[in-house]
Amino acid sequence: MAATGKVDVTKTLDCYRARKGRFDVVDVPDLRFLMVDGRGDPNTSAAFADALGALYPVAYTLKFASKRDLGRDYVVPPLEGLWWAEDMAAFTTGRDKTQWSWTMLIMVPDWVGDGMVDAAISAVAVKKRPARIDDVRCDVLSEGTCVQTLYVGSFDDEAPVLATMHDDVIPARGLRMTGTHHEIYFSDPRRTPADRRRTILRQPVVAADEHGAGGRDTGGDR
Repeated sequence: MAATGKVDVTKTLDCYRARKGRFDVVDVPDLRFLMVDGRGDPNTSAAFADALGALYPVAYTLKFASKRDLGRDYVVPPLEGLWWAEDMAAFTTGRDKTQWSWTMLIMVPDWVGDGMVDAAISAVAVKKRPARIDDVRCDVLSEGTCVQTLYVGSFDDEAPVLATMHDDVIPARGLRMTGTHHEIYFSDPRRTPADRRRTILRQPVVAADEHGAGGRDTGGDR
């Protein structure tokens, strides 16, 4: 990444590029994220709102610290989410969102050290004390080979695109799903009409004949 100017990771990493109507196989590097876990309907859960209320202040505190202390400015990366459920019917048939589990994520640039992350979390805890600040952690997400596409539209209308990815595209390429369904949100739902929201839908995969791959086999949307 360049050391001058304001870096936008969505423009410097291939895994943040996708096209509508096209399912691409991409190799996703190991990346570090601020993370908060939770469970429940993201539209009504206080835990979900509180997760975002803790993640964003830390992410922006890190950005300002990087600019001030390291002379490296960057655009705060987009919000991302990992989604799963013990009973996958909660995504496809009953759509019982109270049964959904999730991890919300914001990427941390590779030049920002763990000490800066700890300092940012502590600073937010002292200054604002969000309800879930103690739940914020920084960890590495390893996804490797993934299939992804750009979806444009309402979160509630993702299911047919996911069905095509999971049931047609992935098996046709000699792959099978592993890991956790991943979404990257490029649009602010508070400002963007539902039918214009841009979201990358990503699914980690392995070769269909590969054994021993762990992780949650998941799918779904909000």
